Amino acid sequence: MSEIGAKNIALLIDADNVDPNGIDAVLTVLAELGQVNIRRAYGNWAKDALKRWGDITNHYGIRPHQQFDLTRGKNATDMAMTIDAVDLPYQGKVDGFGIMSSDSDFTPLVTRLRQDGLPVYCFGDNKTPEALRMACTRFIDVAKLVTGDAIDATAADSAGSGVDQELIELLGRAWKASSRDDEGFAKLQEVGQIAGNRSSFDVRNYGFKRLSELIQSLDRFDLKRGEDGQVYVRRLH
Repeated sequence: MSEIGAKNIALLIDADNVDPNGIDAVLTVLAELGQVNIRRAYGNWAKDALKRWGDITNHYGIRPHQQFDLTRGKNATDMAMTIDAVDLPYQGKVDGFGIMSSDSDFTPLVTRLRQDGLPVYCFGDNKTPEALRMACTRFIDVAKLVTGDAIDATAADSAGSGVDQELIELLGRAWKASSRDDEGFAKLQEVGQIAGNRSSFDVRNYGFKRLSELIQSLDRFDLKRGEDGQVYVRRLH
């Protein structure tokens, strides 16, 4: 992506709630959206539990935001992070967000940002509540993202075994809703857009880097490249 006209992405990290091991992979994903010029991590840095985050903030250019625990049992970090997320678009500085947290309390925030037309990529763990997963433009399991870095198209057969029936049905419905030619082929890009509008799934959660690689691993679909250079897909059964 050219630096001229590139989208400006804000990465906001709930340091109290996520592991720092995946930060490099997260930044790599967000680089596909644009330049991650705003990088902030929120938490009570006086806690020993956040020491690992403190050690990497300088390395990745992340600005730590201190938020003391004002009341026992209440997380003031969430509120501080939410306020910044709402303020940034009105300052004209942000075209999209990365939210690194598994806390369902951020669901209303994500919903509000998307209502304003902003893409929100959420990065959490496998315990992230369904409400937050579905609210995001894309939800990505950080642990799978990290391990998926070693998986490529040559490993599609083994990686594809993790694709569940729900995703297969989602892709089938998206194909059915797409414009198709006489042979039943639809543009893969259109199928992906429709599926993305109906779900927050991301192919990285299944060990793939591209939708074409995921679909190629499934025996229910057929892929071909057209004379126009685009990839087309059809459902076989």
